[in-house]
Parts: sequence; structure tokens; C-alpha cells
Amino acid sequence: MKEGPDIAYIAALIGDPARANMLTALMSGKALTVSELAEEAGVTIQTASSHLSRMDDGGLLRHRKQGRHKYFALATDDVAHVLEGLMGLAAGAGHLRKRTGPKDEKLRKARVCYNHLAGDMGTRLYDSLMAQGYVALKGEIVTLTDQGAAFVTSFGIDLDALVRKKAPLCRECLDWSERRPHLAGSLGRAFLSRFEALSWARRDQKSRAVLFSPGGDAEFTRLFPFPG
Repeated sequence: MKEGPDIAYIAALIGDPARANMLTALMSGKALTVSELAEEAGVTIQTASSHLSRMDDGGLLRHRKQGRHKYFALATDDVAHVLEGLMGLAAGAGHLRKRTGPKDEKLRKARVCYNHLAGDMGTRLYDSLMAQGYVALKGEIVTLTDQGAAFVTSFGIDLDALVRKKAPLCRECLDWSERRPHLAGSLGRAFLSRFEALSWARRDQKSRAVLFSPGGDAEFTRLFPFPG
């Protein structure tokens, strides 16, 4: 018998179209009910419950009960990174579920990738931080420089609180639409939260899109200019 992680088991959990649709919906970072996920997958509530139970047992999801409802969310950041990577592979190979449209343009510009910023503005943020010397790539590890730490603090992010967390501070995540990395980790989450706190951006409640106001877009471009 071969030894090691059973990737076929995880791939089979993700590979079912209904389960894939539910997992994609949870990339918004929000916990959703069984009925909401059933609607996303286009299946009955009973069928959705069966799928969700399998993914919960398989370690892809976590759930909590509140009143009469059971809410599901992605189990960890690692699950989100795998899903985003698979989206990149699918898009690169031309496996798209529908033609691009207005909603897709919004998603390509800026969207939530499990509570950090993705899309064109997500990669712009990462590229600009890199170009300004705020983050550096050492091998495959993204690190925050001293200059970057000063900038992050001046931007109103509590860096000490982030450092105390067990989650990685900085991490690359392959962007499915841009085919380049954006910033993940606790710092990536903190930047998106800060943009929302400053009213630069808000999340579209009907999709994963992040909508920047004209003023927020201008401030974003000022602080995070295009490299070069």
C-alpha cells in the first residue's frame, strides 16, 4: 500500500459540481446556511445536507449551530488557497462555466478571496508593496520589511496584534483571474478590513465582488501606485 496524504479523497470531495459550487460560494468568507448553499448548488436541501456532511467530515468545512440554523464555512485558509489555485488552473485551461459579463468584470477588478483582496486590485496591492520595499520575497517566503512595518502601522493596522496570531503574517495566493499572486495571510486580511473601515470599499452582498468608491479608488492608487 502506498503511504502519504490521500489527495484523491480530497480531490473527489471538491470535484463534484454541486460541492464545487458550494465551496466557491463560501470563498466570500461568510458562513452560509444549508438552504443558501443548496440554492448556490442548484440541488435540494436534502441533497445539499448530504454533500455538506461529507465535506465537513473530510475537513473542508466547519459548521456551527445558531438557533434553528446550521451555518457552514471553509475550515481553514489552506482550503481557500487550494480552491483559488484550482480556479486559476481551470481558467488558464479555458474551463469557464459561463461567458464573462458585468458581474465578472466586477469580480475581476476586486473580489474577496476568503477575507483578503483578490483580482486586479489585489495583485496591484501586492506588486506595489513589493516595489516600494514594504514586503520582500525570500525564496518562497513573503516577509514584511522594517520599512513595511512602519508603513502598515502608519496606515492604522495593529501589527502587534497580527504578529501574536498563529496565522502566517504574509503569504502569496495565486489569483485565478490575474494568474499572478496577491497578498494573503493575516496582513492581507487586515488591509481589506482597513479599506472597509475607511469606507474606501464595501463588499457586494450578492457576489464576492469588492466595490471601491471613486474616492477610495483614488486613495488606493495614491498609496499603492502601479510599479514602474
